[in-house]
Amino acid sequence: MARKRTSTPGPYLHHLEKDPERIWKPNDYPWSLPVVRHLTRLSFHPNVTFLIGENGSGKSTLLEAIAVLLGLNPEGGSLNFCFSTCESHSKLDDCLRLAQIPGQPADTYFLRAESFYNVATEIENLDQDPCGGPKVIGSYGGVSLHEQSHGESFFSLFKHRFGGHGLYLLDEPEAALSPQRQLQFLALLHDYCSRGSQFVIATHSPIIMAYPDAVIHHFAEDGIREVPYLETEHYRVTRGFLSNPKRSLDELMNSG
Repeated sequence: MARKRTSTPGPYLHHLEKDPERIWKPNDYPWSLPVVRHLTRLSFHPNVTFLIGENGSGKSTLLEAIAVLLGLNPEGGSLNFCFSTCESHSKLDDCLRLAQIPGQPADTYFLRAESFYNVATEIENLDQDPCGGPKVIGSYGGVSLHEQSHGESFFSLFKHRFGGHGLYLLDEPEAALSPQRQLQFLALLHDYCSRGSQFVIATHSPIIMAYPDAVIHHFAEDGIREVPYLETEHYRVTRGFLSNPKRSLDELMNSG
């Protein structure tokens, strides 16, 4: 359930900085990740900031660290979710500092795609409490997330749980969404941003990262850089494949 506070329209996050003096073992995880090695200062867009990069670049680990710094559960949920099924989150937050803009969001939420099942289970556990007040599932559309498909449960979160003047961290929101649902998600994203919400999104989806009022930070072995959408590898690879699937497949299958 959303935690309501007196709200000021976003943005709420300004930038993130690394404190090198708090990194004790630079060759160990998570300090060895490319995102940590190259990070000095990362600025957030007032509306949407995309974190992109290859698997293992550290974008999801960084997003998780931001969530922990904001007081959110590393497995996902809002500020009042404090369950734990596995203590697997990194200690990256120990060396990071968030610069926040005065004014608190009306709502804060962290979606971690790989552990959303655990969030759905926690919602059901909370709603079994006879003294728990209004049902938490009411904020997600009123239908058990476990009684929906994976994609439907994700979309219920986006459609019903989010709102204006919120701060939302999303790790691979496209994981369970069809291309059509990703387009519908963009419409919701635009609506929430127009009502003062701010998003930080780690994604591989060339559809989702096409949202125009955003900044894209690309994490790579050789550094972190801001890139225009049309210069992202995700766009170029997808466009190249769809323009001639047969040629692309022939090159892949005959490369050996």
